[in-house]
Amino acid sequence: MEEIIKNIGKSVKQISEEIKYADLGYTQHANATGDTQLKLDVLSDKIITQNLSSISSVKAIVSEEKDEILWVNKDAKYIIAYDPLDGSSLVDVNFAIGSIFAIYEDELKPENLISAIYSIYGPRVELVKNTQKNELPKLYRLDKENNFKFIKDLKLEHKGKLNATGATQKGWSDNHCKFIRELFLQGYRLRYSGAMVSDLHQILLKGGGIFSYPATTDAPNGKLRVLFEVLPFAFIYENAGGATSNGYSKTLFETKIEKIHQTTPCFFGSKDEIELLYKFYGDKNE
Repeated sequence: MEEIIKNIGKSVKQISEEIKYADLGYTQHANATGDTQLKLDVLSDKIITQNLSSISSVKAIVSEEKDEILWVNKDAKYIIAYDPLDGSSLVDVNFAIGSIFAIYEDELKPENLISAIYSIYGPRVELVKNTQKNELPKLYRLDKENNFKFIKDLKLEHKGKLNATGATQKGWSDNHCKFIRELFLQGYRLRYSGAMVSDLHQILLKGGGIFSYPATTDAPNGKLRVLFEVLPFAFIYENAGGATSNGYSKTLFETKIEKIHQTTPCFFGSKDEIELLYKFYGDKNE
């Protein structure tokens, strides 16, 4: 596990350098969920693949930019699922973006997720590690010597102040519209960039709030990918003292995995915001 985490850090450093100078154009290809790939998406994926595929304990690699599972060593223990460059469509306007990693043991099942890590490429390069269940996530920052220095543990308060809500509003359900309206009536401030990793990072460091990407008329299963976006952040948020849901579930860890590029509606936040969410979404079976 230590070698995997070390090579994730190495990958993050390499990607942070490439972002500064790389070609920001699009390729002629789309990934498995239909998004046109940026050249920087492909380059980031290549960097991570090279660094992780040489590790003997890595069983397989699953990437947003790969159509299928890349088997490395079928007798090994760990499967790494990752989004090499979350929010990459915002790189041309110089917004903060990041990379997300989930480490599974033996099988790609929610209960087998044992570690989650993500990076932020902004004015500073930061790394958040959550390498054990029931342990607070830890914030690291890249220093002048090119080393990640521990900054602090991260914990969510019971109630926050920020609201980051995604998807096109014309596709929202009535219950989601009412929920978001209630947040604004309660004085929540809108903070949404369009990069999941950046918005969730802000809520986590500010101590609370809610991020939502609901089901919509054009995307009834949401747009965010379960294995390498949703579950790693669910792991981090729940370990930080927060809560997660798809709108009806008690936790996003109730999600049943049917395919590697599966998506789901998702909500991440402080416990108070998720409790409020249930008042508007209610019981799906009613």
